[in-house]
Amino acid sequence: MSNGKSIRMFLADGTPGGIITAEIMNWTGHVVTAPRSRLADLLRRPELVRTGVYILIGDDTENIDRSLIYIGESDNVGTRLTRHACEEDNGGKDFWNRVVVITSKDSNLTKGHVWHLESKMVEIATAEARVGLINRRAPEPCALPEADCADMAFFIDQVRIILPVLGFDFLRERNVITAARANQITPQPTISPRFELNSPRHSIRAEAQEIDGEFIVLCGSQARAQWTGGAHTYQTLHQGLIRDNKLIPHPGSDHLTFNEDTIFNSPSAASAVILGRPDNGRKTWTIAGSGQSYAAWQESQMPTLPAEE
Repeated sequence: MSNGKSIRMFLADGTPGGIITAEIMNWTGHVVTAPRSRLADLLRRPELVRTGVYILIGDDTENIDRSLIYIGESDNVGTRLTRHACEEDNGGKDFWNRVVVITSKDSNLTKGHVWHLESKMVEIATAEARVGLINRRAPEPCALPEADCADMAFFIDQVRIILPVLGFDFLRERNVITAARANQITPQPTISPRFELNSPRHSIRAEAQEIDGEFIVLCGSQARAQWTGGAHTYQTLHQGLIRDNKLIPHPGSDHLTFNEDTIFNSPSAASAVILGRPDNGRKTWTIAGSGQSYAAWQESQMPTLPAEE
């Protein structure tokens, strides 16, 4: 089994929506996040005068299911964030409402290191495609000595562990199911049975699995081309998947096909997009071959506890 990780989080001002710091035991990195409304307080912290990488995070108004991010680096992160907080007419950025700053506790990150980290993080965020990346271009990675490259690879691995704990998934590795992975001896993710959703009336069929808590509709699954329900947030999600070419026309039919494995935040979000209307996916998705609903399967996973006296 895999070894656990000890992550220390600290609410610097005692509120869950304020300034939060996070560290991993035996890792030299340091992460601090804060809402834009607390930028003035954040800038007073000692980490903000260090060399580091920062991530600006905001909402994507055209796709409610994802965020927009900008990844940057600086020898003095605080100075750069002050510039980004200006009006766009003055060289700032309006879209962001939260920031993550990644520095080092031992102050050993150099300009070359953070340039390298910025490049790799932009590359990962682009490949994982969980968010909209507004960087105009990916910077070329800095030519570091071999030992430093290895150190930075480990540094990024820790960042990819700690950010999801803080609620940011944009560097999180997408879960995939392959025969090679199934035969690995290394620790495997928690994978559910394969679920299916059938709509004979519309001649569509979809398959999905839940992997490490993410509900993933599998590539090749089908969905209705039109949203027929009333106005709903899932309608925007349906339109966004079409716009992003994750749902594409299916040859010889009037429905759509998922062009890649697609992550949803719940079974109901997935089934609503597939059926073109709001739906309780906990009942609609069933285990292939058994007919057991997602809700019943999830309930069956609960341990048997002693009855209350």
